[in-house]
Amino acid sequence: MQHPDSAPPRRPAGSPWEVFLAFLKLGLTSFGGPVAHLGYFRAEFVERRRWLSEQAFAELVGLCQFLPGPASSKAGFALGLLRGGKLGAVAAWAGFTLPSALAMLLFARGAADLAASPLGAGLLHGLKLVAVAIVAQAVWGMARALCPDRVRAGIALASLAVVTLLPVSAGQVAAIVLGAVAGWWLCRDSAPAAPAEWLAVPFSRKAGLLCLALFGLLLVLPPLLAGEAGALAMFDAFYRAGALVFGGGHVVLPLLRDGVVAPGWLSDDIFLAGYGAAQAMPGPLFTFAAFLGASIQPAGAGVPAAALALVAVFLPGLLLLLGVLPFWAALRARPAAQAGMRGINAAVVGLLGAALYAPVWTSAVLRPLDFLLVAAGFLLLTVWRVSPLWIVVFGATAGLGIAVLG
Repeated sequence: MQHPDSAPPRRPAGSPWEVFLAFLKLGLTSFGGPVAHLGYFRAEFVERRRWLSEQAFAELVGLCQFLPGPASSKAGFALGLLRGGKLGAVAAWAGFTLPSALAMLLFARGAADLAASPLGAGLLHGLKLVAVAIVAQAVWGMARALCPDRVRAGIALASLAVVTLLPVSAGQVAAIVLGAVAGWWLCRDSAPAAPAEWLAVPFSRKAGLLCLALFGLLLVLPPLLAGEAGALAMFDAFYRAGALVFGGGHVVLPLLRDGVVAPGWLSDDIFLAGYGAAQAMPGPLFTFAAFLGASIQPAGAGVPAAALALVAVFLPGLLLLLGVLPFWAALRARPAAQAGMRGINAAVVGLLGAALYAPVWTSAVLRPLDFLLVAAGFLLLTVWRVSPLWIVVFGATAGLGIAVLG
């Protein structure tokens, strides 16, 4: 086998149009969140289309879970890059993302009007209860998968404490860093061996370094140049959320809330209503950003603001992926890096647990009946394995029923 440092970039075997159609199908049908999305990808591209091997797919998923941003979107972007080159990567992202982004944009058009009416307020409250059940399921599932021993359970608890006691942005970063350090120190024995196969990509190390430099510039410059409102401030809020979130869709919730609710751009009710509606959409949960961008008043609601928010929240994860992918083979083989990934994954569970309490639980569960509905939704998701789409229907119907009955 050729060493990864000397192997030439592999020529893409497909076309961007082929990639777009394959991912558009998944963007219209892939319900269930990032873990389910990766299952869809494996079935479609490893088993059916045979674009890559099982071993290469596992390696790619490992990298995408390690980097900030939505794991399934990064994996799809990389699969498009492998199959159709740079245009194929864009085609994969567009096909997988646009269906749910357009649906969230349409929902944003009527969210404010809905909140002003009694029936609309009941509907939005039902969607907020759905968000509680969905996040509770995510905490439960991730805790079982990512904290299988006492050490990683302890890292998760420490992460929850850090996020609870520190401001949201500082707490998020501190928890991830401490998780990586603790994993490097304590989780070496639990890290699996690296796969032997190297995943060749049509992207050079020089281009990777340019992407890493652009990632850093976009993280540092906008806060220095932006005011309290406007397009640049909005770009900074969404880009920063996408750059600092580990663990995928649900973990971005407190960062997005800190970026758009805390400055007064958006109310908690509208924020959580959109988050609840996003559960019913196929494709990546990060398309919630399109709803937020269209709903923010200072920057001007509509398609341009939604597009800006959507691109900004996905961009940092994709830039980091392009930057790291050419160097991944050498890093992935090191036991210390694998152990750090274990610690980060455990810390993510703590971050999500903190988000479950505030703002999700505290702003939605206001009376005993709310708690009953959340418990029912949680059991439907975890025991009966009901699709999140039907949980949204259940929550919306319950919210309307409460409003009608008073």
